[in-house]
Amino acid sequence: MSPESAGLAKKLGYTNVKVMLKGVPAWKKLKQKVVASDDFINTGNIILVDLRSPGDAAQSHIPRAVNIPFEELEDAEDDFPLKAPVVVYGSGDAPQKAYEMIAGWGLKTVALIESGLEGYKARGNTLVSDQLIEEIAWVRQLGKGEVSLEEFMSVPEGRSDNMIILDVRGADETASGTFAPALALPLDTLEAKISDLPKDKELLIHCSTGARAEMAHDLLQKQGFRTRFLVADVTCEKGVCSAE
Repeated sequence: MSPESAGLAKKLGYTNVKVMLKGVPAWKKLKQKVVASDDFINTGNIILVDLRSPGDAAQSHIPRAVNIPFEELEDAEDDFPLKAPVVVYGSGDAPQKAYEMIAGWGLKTVALIESGLEGYKARGNTLVSDQLIEEIAWVRQLGKGEVSLEEFMSVPEGRSDNMIILDVRGADETASGTFAPALALPLDTLEAKISDLPKDKELLIHCSTGARAEMAHDLLQKQGFRTRFLVADVTCEKGVCSAE
């Protein structure tokens, strides 16, 4: 995705463009941290974990935080949905250790708070001292422009005839298979081939995760197409594709 995004940036006129080729996955494998924006912390559909003791957390904590002391975190593994984005904060080295532990469970989106709780407060964010949340209750919510997996699958399963799947993965990815029926146009060629797309049906766009699909959605919306995009892990093997 990074090279394709860089190519789009150059087409838009940017000249100082570089690519971290192996991206965030490689960064995480090197055990480097990822931090969440304050907006994501405050409004995102996340699990926000306060790793401090109940006493410390009760005095002041970030709104919506669930209190799971670090010493109890390992026992709470089964409470974390694998699809849930998680942000952790606490004191000392507990956040970094928790970050590594949760990522080791297979959750793909785990982040710290930049400069910790003190940094969060220093940036003008508000803490509260109301009753602490003690149990995780997270439900996947569709973002603006997203299509649910159930509705998306209605097309390849033959349950819908007014929508078309648009696959914006690269040619090397679609060589392993596509959903049938589907149009396959790599993201970096999409703008040049917009005239090939039908405007009489809604386009349900997918890639391998959702990032490129959202970019395609934004592009096509500006051109007057009816589109939604899928956020899911899409895998194809021997011509058979699945999403979860």
